[in-house]
Amino acid sequence: MLTHALRLAESALAATTAEDASAAFHASMSTLGATYLQTRLYRRPVTPLTSSSHWQAGGFIARFSPPAWPGSPAFNYICFDCNPLLGAIRSGLTRYRFSDFAPKDDPRYGAYWEAMSEAGMDDALCATSYGPGRAIASLHLGFERRSFSPDEALSIHMAGLMLTERIMSLAEPPEGETVHLTDRERDALAWVAEGKSDWEISVILGVSESTARFHVDNARKKLGAVNRAHAVARMTAARL
Repeated sequence: MLTHALRLAESALAATTAEDASAAFHASMSTLGATYLQTRLYRRPVTPLTSSSHWQAGGFIARFSPPAWPGSPAFNYICFDCNPLLGAIRSGLTRYRFSDFAPKDDPRYGAYWEAMSEAGMDDALCATSYGPGRAIASLHLGFERRSFSPDEALSIHMAGLMLTERIMSLAEPPEGETVHLTDRERDALAWVAEGKSDWEISVILGVSESTARFHVDNARKKLGAVNRAHAVARMTAARL
């Protein structure tokens, strides 16, 4: 399996730019029936992850698809109206199939797969690498078929991860959006850094305990932190 994955990724690993690595990988995967490839290198939004914020993060490197697909109603539908892959990003998954999050037999995703079929995709595989500073390199690889043996799927995924790691080493993601904390959010989080409880913060700031908790949690979400300690660390690192 690893030998097969290395063979699939060999030309991409030899490339010296992220664009060339993507093109080489597409050529390699075309021999397996791949109909679509998209690569990105971006920074995960610090605001809540939505279809819109995910798209606005930018960082698109390459896209190989039918010429009329980008910007079409079907393309816009899966990017903005029905994007079941946000859950995978929130979970930090490194490899999965689109059908893992949009089951083919679920009628809620009927329109989704109809839209995907316009780009010749009956299923797609994703490989994602996570780097420092919220950097994310991702590969979306679509196929006309949905049937893969376990070894074949694993080989493609492993090769895809080699590509995303190569992209991460070749290019820098665009600067992420600036985090704007309100005075209250910054003050509340600063008191968290001092070890104060929500009740103590509420007394210091002259607000209710629920309001103090609200300001702390808002600051945490804006910073993209998983807990309060993480939020304090990110606020400090960003010199906020």
